[in-house]
Amino acid sequence: MTQSKPSFYPWLVVGLLCVVGCLNYLDRMMITTMRGSILAEIPMTDAQFGLLTSVFLWIYGLLSPLAGFLADRFNRSRVIIGSLFVWSIVTWFTARATTFEELLLTRALMGISEACYIPAALALIVDYHRGATRSLATGIHMGGIMIGQSLGFVGGWLAEKHSWSYAFGVFGLIGVGYAVLLAFTLRDPARPAQPVLSNAKPESPIRFKDAIADLFSRKAYLIALTFWGLGGIVSWLVVGWLPTYYKEHFNLSQTVAGLYATGYFHTASLVGVLTGGFLADRWSRTNPRGRILVPFIGLVIAAPGIFIASSTSILPVAIVCFMIYAFTRTFLDANMMPILCLIADERYRATGYGVLNLVACIVGGVGLYAGGMLRDADIDLSRMFQVAALTMLVSAALLYTIKPKPEDISESPEIENKPVLK
Repeated sequence: MTQSKPSFYPWLVVGLLCVVGCLNYLDRMMITTMRGSILAEIPMTDAQFGLLTSVFLWIYGLLSPLAGFLADRFNRSRVIIGSLFVWSIVTWFTARATTFEELLLTRALMGISEACYIPAALALIVDYHRGATRSLATGIHMGGIMIGQSLGFVGGWLAEKHSWSYAFGVFGLIGVGYAVLLAFTLRDPARPAQPVLSNAKPESPIRFKDAIADLFSRKAYLIALTFWGLGGIVSWLVVGWLPTYYKEHFNLSQTVAGLYATGYFHTASLVGVLTGGFLADRWSRTNPRGRILVPFIGLVIAAPGIFIASSTSILPVAIVCFMIYAFTRTFLDANMMPILCLIADERYRATGYGVLNLVACIVGGVGLYAGGMLRDADIDLSRMFQVAALTMLVSAALLYTIKPKPEDISESPEIENKPVLK
């Protein structure tokens, strides 16, 4: 018996995954907003507190390629649900930690659970959105992640109202309930029926080493790794040091500098990721390189934005230019997985994004650390941001050289919302 999903189901998938992405990134951010409450109950040095985030990032990055492979090899929706369930249990156990070692262990386990989410989620979204909605669908999901980042203050608020462990306990239980809901609603799309040929060879299972070998044999993928890595250095440098830049260069209070560096900045990013997805989908209807050209133009605009912002002594100009940077740079976030679909084997999309995630985590840490080293050497943040702007132009130039695979150019924009036969 066949059963068809209604045409809204691909968008329902995006909505369901937005919530998961929001929870994942809310957890990452809220621990940084409740530092005082945690230290009051679990004494530790600043280095140890920083290690809580570092160990998460290291494990998350290192395991991302393997986690992506699991999503390619097995059922993507089951990987997502399993990841959320483990995330929820680890979050709940985080609330029970009473020593630094226990808290460090839970952050390490959290890195394992979250590594399994992003590659599987983005691959599932592009499985359902194969044509004129692919970039917007990806952008909406990235928007959910940004909302999670912006809600990080909730952790600090709950910690002040109750205790730091209260927030983790509450969100752990919410995650368990949502994982149960996903178990009944989230499904992989059915693969199209293939004609049965007497001499056809059975499809070989997906192997990790084959996936890595295939990805790294493609020049376009190596270029993508490079421009994604360069962009990651700039992104982490700006996000990590922008509050300090505002505070020092414009003599602002910590609160006001934080508002300009997060509230205004992330709002522009959220609007940008949705706009970038929409524009790329529209342009791709008439130009097969539309999903490449939109983020290319975004980077070209973002580069002078950050350069002017770091060169001016006028605060409103700096705010507006940094917002322009935040708005246009995220065009790439909305289109990175769609671009990957144009240059990588369909069987290895999640693995490919996992490797990109690994590179982003490594260069992100390098960018943040290098920024600190340069400051110790009395290098002004303005100079760092100006070099970052030039780096972004190099990233844009590399992106422009990407050429779609011929078989993906003819992909129909109408098929993404057709009923799925089960």
